[in-house]
Amino acid sequence: MFSARSGMRPRSAESDRLEHKKWVEVFKACDEDSKGYLSREDFKVAVVMLFGYKPSKIEAESVMSSINQSTSGVLLGDFLHAVRRKKETQLPWSKVRRVFTALDRHYHGFLTLEDFKNAFQQVAPRLPDRVILEVFREVDRDSDGHVSFKDFEYAMNYRQSEAEVA
Repeated sequence: MFSARSGMRPRSAESDRLEHKKWVEVFKACDEDSKGYLSREDFKVAVVMLFGYKPSKIEAESVMSSINQSTSGVLLGDFLHAVRRKKETQLPWSKVRRVFTALDRHYHGFLTLEDFKNAFQQVAPRLPDRVILEVFREVDRDSDGHVSFKDFEYAMNYRQSEAEVA
């Protein structure tokens, strides 16, 4: 489970238990009517809360195709299995994902200009608003007023490659 080359940290039973508890809490929070299952939209909200992005139609469909026809949704066990699989396929301990999730304090799955202002207020309180706006516009590649994880990841990787070349 732990490999020095992969950069993974060993996982304890306690961290696994806490992560499982978090997944159950998210399931319950998204199952607003206490139906015992998540609809397609409920599932998408849960993914945003856990992973910081809205799942694609294909991703949602792959999970929804395994639903119990009598419930019309994803049961807790199926949800936990899907989340566990997703976590296993993600890059371990992704620094970019952790930074993005920390900045996305409202679990929207995207960052707003306000999120950028709050972050810069913490690290560079004297930075002029116009500079923060310029940075936001540069990172918001599709100019929709939201920085998706893909936009953020691209900016972080692009800047990292620029620094390595310099």
